[in-house]
Amino acid sequence: MIPFVKYHGLGNDFILVDNRNQTEPLITPEQAVVWCDRHFGIGADGIIFALPGQADTDYTMRIFNSDGSEPEMCGNGIRCLARFIADLEIQDKGTAAPAYRIHTLAGVMVPKFAADGQVRVDMGSPWILSGEIPTTITAPDQQVVNQLIEVAGQSWQVTCVSMGNPHCITFVDDVAAIPLEQIGPKFEHFSAFPKRINTEFIQVVNPNYLKMRVWERGAGITLACGTGACASVVAGVLAGKCDRHATVELPGGCLDIEWSATDQRVYMTGPAQRVFAGAMEILG
Repeated sequence: MIPFVKYHGLGNDFILVDNRNQTEPLITPEQAVVWCDRHFGIGADGIIFALPGQADTDYTMRIFNSDGSEPEMCGNGIRCLARFIADLEIQDKGTAAPAYRIHTLAGVMVPKFAADGQVRVDMGSPWILSGEIPTTITAPDQQVVNQLIEVAGQSWQVTCVSMGNPHCITFVDDVAAIPLEQIGPKFEHFSAFPKRINTEFIQVVNPNYLKMRVWERGAGITLACGTGACASVVAGVLAGKCDRHATVELPGGCLDIEWSATDQRVYMTGPAQRVFAGAMEILG
């Protein structure tokens, strides 16, 4: 049996596993699919492992999506991981650090605990060139801003950004009207995205308030996506549709996102909440 703790960030839910005693995840991607099943397993959008740090970091983050794929990063997930690590440290030694340097496949992320209990994460600088995302919509050294593509028999004006993982953002008049369950998979597997894509549909309420719905690569429709919210504000700035500091309203709640004009880094602030703890057999 492997102990776990369930957390969520705005309804984007994860199984957290204490993996600090070894450098590889305790379960396989195939087993992660079983654990994440909402009918036959624990139920989650993904499993996150807290592994030993690398180089100058405190910990390492690995994550398997509910389909068994491994993304580079997860914004809501890293807030949950920070809260999980703090809970482990309090349990072990009665106190926790105010911030952590966490190694991810998208680089080093730095979550800090705010006075109100929320977690503020330095998400690093966005990648905005086509070859960095990656996508073939434009030449590798060009940006993808307000470009027209044909997906599912429709024309869409898109802007693409990477937050260490790839995002395609479309600004629409009404996010509630988007048939996300039908359109999302078409975007995810569109030929111009060689590593697949996370897709955000954004309604600009005003320049500092956005409404967002998301189809996540490897997880489908989720209630929130932290990297997606970050990418959407960056895309909104690039496309001239929003301010650098904005609230992003997702189905699960709101995130505060800032693309700093001073250091060009993106800062995300939001909650991370413990749900329950248990132990699970290694099935699958």
